[in-house]
Amino acid sequence: MSSSRINALLTWAATQHGLAHSDIHLAPAGGDASFRRYFRLTLPGGETQVVMDAPLDQEDSTPFVSIARQWRAAGLPVPRVHAADLNAGFLLLDDLGETPLQTLFTDADAVHAHTRDALALIGPLQNRANPAALPAFNAALLGRELDLFPEWHLRAWLDLPVPESWRALRTALIQQALSQPVVTVHRDFDAMNLMPHQGQLYMIDFQDAVAGPLSYDAISLLRGRYWRFSQREFDGFMVEFYQQARDDGRLSSTTDKATFLRQSHAMAAQRSLKVLGIFCRLTLRDGKRGYLEHLPDFLMHLEDSLAALPEHADFAQWLSQTLRPAMTQKLTTLDAQERPE
Repeated sequence: MSSSRINALLTWAATQHGLAHSDIHLAPAGGDASFRRYFRLTLPGGETQVVMDAPLDQEDSTPFVSIARQWRAAGLPVPRVHAADLNAGFLLLDDLGETPLQTLFTDADAVHAHTRDALALIGPLQNRANPAALPAFNAALLGRELDLFPEWHLRAWLDLPVPESWRALRTALIQQALSQPVVTVHRDFDAMNLMPHQGQLYMIDFQDAVAGPLSYDAISLLRGRYWRFSQREFDGFMVEFYQQARDDGRLSSTTDKATFLRQSHAMAAQRSLKVLGIFCRLTLRDGKRGYLEHLPDFLMHLEDSLAALPEHADFAQWLSQTLRPAMTQKLTTLDAQERPE
C-alpha cells in the first residue's frame, strides 16, 4: 500500500471525526482473500473503529454498504457503516474485536457449542433478509463456481486431465442445489467471518451475498477449514437445521429428512470443489500461498460428501486413486522446496 494512499486514508478517517492527523492512530488490523485491507482507528478517548481500504479499481464496496445497511435495518447483527467514500474505497465501521469464532474452537465441546450458536443465526438471516434484493445463485453461477475446480485445481495447479465422471457430477450437483428453497445466503458463512462481540455473534464479509439454496450457509460452517465433523455429527447438525427450517416455514413439509440430507451432501460437495479451485487460483494468480495448506481439509470434506452420494462412486474412486496422490506429491514437493537447507 503506497504512502500516498495511507496518507489519504488517514486524512479521510480523521476528517470523519473532525480531528487532525495527530489526534488519531491507525494500526493494521488484518486482511482477507480479497484486495481489501483493514486498519484499527484509535480516537483520542480510546474508542476504536475499523477502517476498510478497498481500492475502487480492485474492489467495489457498494454491495457491502448496501447489504450492511439493509441487514442492520432488519435487526441482523452486522457492523454499522459509520461513513463511506465509495469512490475512494474507504469505509468506517464498528470495531468488533480481533477474535473470530474459530479462535474459540479449543476442543470438541467448544466446537459443538459455538457451531450450534452460529447455526442458530442462519434462521434470522434467512427469515429477515429479503433475497429479492440480491443476485441469483442460479445454474450459471453454480456452474462457474464448479468450473474453478477443473480450471485452477486440475489443469493449472496439478496439470491433470478432467475425469470422464466430472460432467455427470457437475450436472447433478447443480440440479440438487436448484431443488432447494431460495433464501438469503451469506455465501461465506465461515467461522472466520463470525465475530463474537459483547455477547452477540456478528456477521462480516457478506458483500457476496446471493439469493440461493437453503442449506448453503450451514454447509459453509460445517465443512469449513477449522474442524472436520464426522458423518454422524454432520448429519446431526443438518437434521437440527432441517427441523428448525420446517418449524419456521423456510422449508416445506413435503421435503423429507432423507431428501434434505442428500441435498445437503450435494451442496457440500459443490462448495468443496469450488474452494479447491479458489485456493489454487489465490495461489497461482494472486500469489497467496498460505491457502495451499487447507487443500487437504477440503479434499477430505469432498470425500465425506461423496460417500453419501453413491451414484458418484466413479468420481470418488478417481479422487482416491488419482487426485489424492497427485495433491499429496505436489504439496510434499512444494514443502521441500520452501524448507531452508
